[in-house]
Amino acid sequence: MIARLRALAATAVLGLGLLVVGPPSATAAATATVDGARTHQQIDGFGFSEAFGRAQIMHGSQGLSAAKQREIVDLLLSRSAGAGLSILRLHIGSTTGSSIQPANPGGPNATPRYVWDRDDESQVWLAQQAKAYGVNRFYANAWSAPGYMKTNGDEAHGGSLCGLSGASCASGDWRRAYANYLVQYAKFYAQEGITINDIGFTNEPDYTTDYSSMRFTPAQAVEFAKVLGPIAATAGLKVACCDSFGWNQQKTYSSAIEADATARGIVATHTGHTYASQITGPLPTSKRTWMSEWNPSGTTWNEAWDDGGGYDGLTIAKAVHTALTTGNVNAYVYWYGASTGATRGLIQMNGDGYRVSKRLWALAGYSRFIRPNATRIGTTASDGNLMLSAFRNTDGTLTVVALNNGSSANSVTYALRNTGITTGTATPYLTNTTGNMAAQATARISGGAFTATVPARSLVTYRITQST
Repeated sequence: MIARLRALAATAVLGLGLLVVGPPSATAAATATVDGARTHQQIDGFGFSEAFGRAQIMHGSQGLSAAKQREIVDLLLSRSAGAGLSILRLHIGSTTGSSIQPANPGGPNATPRYVWDRDDESQVWLAQQAKAYGVNRFYANAWSAPGYMKTNGDEAHGGSLCGLSGASCASGDWRRAYANYLVQYAKFYAQEGITINDIGFTNEPDYTTDYSSMRFTPAQAVEFAKVLGPIAATAGLKVACCDSFGWNQQKTYSSAIEADATARGIVATHTGHTYASQITGPLPTSKRTWMSEWNPSGTTWNEAWDDGGGYDGLTIAKAVHTALTTGNVNAYVYWYGASTGATRGLIQMNGDGYRVSKRLWALAGYSRFIRPNATRIGTTASDGNLMLSAFRNTDGTLTVVALNNGSSANSVTYALRNTGITTGTATPYLTNTTGNMAAQATARISGGAFTATVPARSLVTYRITQST
């Protein structure tokens, strides 16, 4: 989330950057196999958030012109000019200025006094922009309940939801009122033409901050999921939990949910962040899993592809690869798409100007051509420096992503087995210090194989189609 709160993550991020570095690639050609008979997880998509007023800035509250707004939206959402991101994570506000029920209606059993400004800090505008680009996955996530529903009377500084086990309040039990509050938020978006698919009732429940935050133990998360579940189901919403501060920490929440038969049936998606701990394996669940928030720590704006600082583009590419192939995640949701100052976001906004980080193009190397409902399929590579993944899209195309972590260019012969593609074309898109998803010369596929070169310290995304 906010960079000054992420010092804890710096060591983990730098560790990620060093973990897979090996000796330079051999000069001999490498071989790689893409095997359509070995299937892994289905992909829900790749996304971003513009929470805490960032959507307002993008919409021009600090001087960004309509033309520049369009350019930034293109960079984030266009499948030809940008990253083609396919998930938008929305922030369910809890402050007086952002909550849909800023004032206590008179207790948990009183008639709600909801208000709706049809803007939601410009998140409605951004959601409508995303929908126009074809996005149809919207994840609404609450950092906290309004303060009057909590043990500490404050929407910030932790505290717990009144009525949970171990969290009694003189004002009463607010669990059901909070569940109704969350579902009402989705109903307001439906009025604006946006269908929210997934609802999250907590964000980093194991981390207290001086801004919107609320604590849940794993047992309390299970308890509340069982309150929210029936109400959310009636509204057609899938429950997500628990957006823990770290991937290993999320395992504790996922294990608690899996151990409860009712909660296990309610929670459709297990969501975790990678600040306190990075991904070293899947979450302990058979349900869908999302890496639902991360950006690397840093104190300066960085546009580099490969500078070894831990928050360059290559670091992001490695993190996405690890999430997909080691964590088996169904979705990867970055933190800010665009923000201001020394942001670790993908784009830096400044008045009527903006700058683009290589982090955007690292994510684009996966998100542009790996589309929702694609299936990850098996890959092997003879060169340990070649970080390879492959995906079969529902339109019949294959996307193969090759990240060369070595210091030498790598000529690779790819064998496409059990894919249904024996002849056709593989169009490479290069991302490195000089390229931003730059289209390269098309390689011809013959006999189910093709050969192409992956430059040193580079990401190449192949869009592969069968000849008709």
